[in-house]
Amino acid sequence: MAEKALVVYLMAGAETPELAAVAARAGADVIEIGFPFSDPLADGPVIRRAAERALAAGMRTRECLACLAATRERLPEVPLVPMTYASLLEAYGWERFAAHAHEAGASSLIVADLPAGDRPELRRIQLVAPTSTDERIRLAAQRTDGWLYLVSVTGTTGTRDDVSPALAGLAERARALAELPLYAGFGIKTPAQARAAAELVDGVIVGTGSVEAAERGVEALRDYVASLRAALDSVPILSSRGTL
Repeated sequence: MAEKALVVYLMAGAETPELAAVAARAGADVIEIGFPFSDPLADGPVIRRAAERALAAGMRTRECLACLAATRERLPEVPLVPMTYASLLEAYGWERFAAHAHEAGASSLIVADLPAGDRPELRRIQLVAPTSTDERIRLAAQRTDGWLYLVSVTGTTGTRDDVSPALAGLAERARALAELPLYAGFGIKTPAQARAAAELVDGVIVGTGSVEAAERGVEALRDYVASLRAALDSVPILSSRGTL
């Protein structure tokens, strides 16, 4: 049986290739690389600050693509998924960005504020939220790339005390509407929260906690990811579903 997937988010920067390699060795199955944007509506304060630092350090789109390519060199087999916002692609050029990201080693793409019905030619991982209608979930599932991203809360990323109670209902609806892996993110930080979410879905996406750990250095990130991996591995696997 397939294990529960662990997606670790890291902000693009000079240290990202090394951090990604450490995270992968510690048990991350997918690395999500944030391409910073000046107005990240979906991000909470920790990731916002990380984006501000990245921008201040000169991480623009070309530099982020170079970071992605360097990470791909370190991790030839691990799925790498850039995550950003539509305005960045609009400024860079939609087709140009998709081509350059692919050339740099992107396995897929997440555009947090781009609805499923927009830019259907842009192959990407689609997001759905507790407020999404069944019609919207069905459309997103039809157009998603590999797996469906369940936003577990209505709001931004960041720390919560518990896994959102809305996740169970969203996962149940998505299961009924889509035959593909479901990964949950937003508001998942601790190993206990990761385990609770993994009991409902096929994979867990951790952003704020990963960024905070990465800020403390490679050893802190390694230990944090290993703790998440151990938590997910303790969840019984009831069905086998693929990953990206």
